[in-house]
Parts: sequence; C-alpha cells; structure tokens
Amino acid sequence: MKKHVHSLIATSISLSFAPFVLAEAPVTMYDFDEATSAYEDAYLDAQFNLNGGNQDQTSYNGYINLDYEQVFDSPDRTTKLDFVGTGSRSRGPNATDDSVSNYQALGAITNDMYFQPNSDGAFWYGKGEVGVQKGMEDPFTKVTVGVGYGRVVNATPMAKSIRLVEALQERGLLGSVGKDTYIAVADVISREEEYRSRYGLEDYLEYWIQDIDALLGNVGARGAIRSYDVLENERISTRKYGWLVRAGVGAVISNYDGSDSKPVLEIGAEYHLPINNLLQFSEEAIFTAILDDNDNGYVFANDMSLTYEFSDNIDWENGWLLTHSEYEHSNDITTNTVASTFRYYISNSLSLSLTGLLEDTEDNIDNNGNDEIDRALLFGVTYRLK
Repeated sequence: MKKHVHSLIATSISLSFAPFVLAEAPVTMYDFDEATSAYEDAYLDAQFNLNGGNQDQTSYNGYINLDYEQVFDSPDRTTKLDFVGTGSRSRGPNATDDSVSNYQALGAITNDMYFQPNSDGAFWYGKGEVGVQKGMEDPFTKVTVGVGYGRVVNATPMAKSIRLVEALQERGLLGSVGKDTYIAVADVISREEEYRSRYGLEDYLEYWIQDIDALLGNVGARGAIRSYDVLENERISTRKYGWLVRAGVGAVISNYDGSDSKPVLEIGAEYHLPINNLLQFSEEAIFTAILDDNDNGYVFANDMSLTYEFSDNIDWENGWLLTHSEYEHSNDITTNTVASTFRYYISNSLSLSLTGLLEDTEDNIDNNGNDEIDRALLFGVTYRLK
C-alpha cells in the first residue's frame, strides 16, 4: 500500500512539473556567448543650471562630458579603448563669487591576450594611459603590464535581438520563435561592422536587415521597416555579463605635478550582471599604488551603476562613484558622487535627461568651500556620436 501511495505521489509531482520541464526557458543575455563581437559608444553630454532672484547675482553650474568606449572581442583577445573628458564652469550667488572653471581628461587602451582562445580563464595584458587636467605641469602618462583571470561578454546584440522580436510580435508580424532564432539574430546583429566593411556605409543596412529578417521568416515590408526602426532609431543601452580580475606593475612616466618616473602597482576588478532583460548592474574598481621612497601613496576608485529600461525610450540610470587617495605628505581625500538620472531618448542619437546629484568631499581642510554636501538638479542634453 505504501509503495502504491508513493507511486501516486511521484506521478502527481511529475505531472505537476511536466509543463515546466517541456517549456523552453525564457531567453536571457546569458544565451549569447559569441567570442567575436565589437561595440562602440560615444556620448557628448551637457547639463546646465541657472538660478536668479533673492541673491546678489545670477548663479549657475554648467557641465560638459565626453565619454567614449570601443571594445573589440575575439577568441584570443579583448581590446578596449576608453576616453573620458569633463569640463565645468560655475559661479556662486554672492557678489564676491567669481566664475570658476575646470577640466580634465583621461584616455586608455587595454589589450587582454588569453593564453587559451575561446576561454574565460587566464590572460596577460598591457595598458597605456594619458591624462590632462587644469593647472598641470606635465600630462599624466602611465604604462602597465600584468596578468588576469576571467572575461566580460558584450551581450548588447542579444538585448537588441530581444527588443526586435518583441517589436515585431507586438504588431502581429511575427509568431513565437525559439531560443536558437534569438541567438542567430543576435549573431548577425553583432556583425554590423563586418557588413559595413563588406558593403559600404551607404548600402550595408539593406543587406544586414535582409539577413536578420530572413532568420525570422521573411516578415515582409512592414517587418523590414520595423526592424530598421528598432535597430537604427531606438537606443538600447550596452549590456554585459561576467567578471574579471587583474594585477600588474608599471610606471608613471610623467605626472601632473611634474614629478619624475615612479613605479606603480595596479589591481583591478570588474563585474557585470544583467539582473533581467531590463535591469543591468555593473561595477568596476581599480587600486593604483605609487611606490616612491619620498612620497608613497595610492588611489582607489570604485564605479557602480544600475540601469533600468522603463520603456523603449526611457531609461533610469543610477550611479555611485567613490574615489579615495592617500599620500605621505598631503591630506587624505575621499569623494563620493551619487547621481540618479531619468533619460528620455528623442532618437537613437539625441536624449534629454534630468539628474539629481549629491557630492561629498572629505579632505580634512575646513572652510575651503566643500565642507557641505553639494546638491544639484540638472537638466541635460546628450548627443550620441556613435
């Protein structure tokens, strides 16, 4: 009797879970693991705030930021180019407040070479950096070589594939498709640069979209137009997954203060998690120690972000940037910047933003203008260059 009861229970459980076993799991960013891909992001962001009335003079805060990133992935290497440049100009409300301006920029190229192609294991890397800032005596230049472990995968083509399929299904132009189709479409999307090189800037789109639509079952003229609209006119934020760590040694060849070459130790890590198809978390941290008999010191920076896609043209971006520096003959400085931005995309290239910003600087110096937390509400316009 007990065996019969156990059999019935087991059969009931099997039948209860049968639909979940037979049904295909939802497609996610992790389903795209193509080792060869490339992406390029370039933004020009401007924000301005103006205040007047009940104060000695009109006060303002203006910021401009240029952010560029290009990544090439292949089975045996990942090459990343970064450039960040910022400029600001502000004036306070008091009659004695003068206009203050500032600028800084840093560019880097990093090349990760994997010991075993198509792996997410060990690699060696080389890195070069060049920086400028207001008031410098010399530009900042640094070279580093080292080893690392892990890999970060660019899953943006899968995000575009999911957005495209959903857009066609919403208009009744496409039925249900399997995971293999999503992956095949993402693969063609990831090869946009290849199509551009083969067919030229003027003609590549018709071949690219034709091959994508063929994988979906030839969705017709309406489907082709919708595919073009999604891939060319809608903005889809960069999506990544994976992690890596690295450690290297190198030298600061020249520094902003005009000092001579100094050896450095660098330790870095990054982690990217697509929590779901609409929510992306990323964190990148780097520790750089400068080894000098007279003035040892280090700089630590941690950049954390969380982006949620409210709709096809609205993103909610949240970020926290922590920097901390210590040197033997100067005060420790810790800066925390927290920002929350609602971004509305007018087109693939142009967006409007509203940002709430909090910034706190601790430098152990009293009455130097940064003792309190800075608060700002900024309206911005962002132009996507690439």
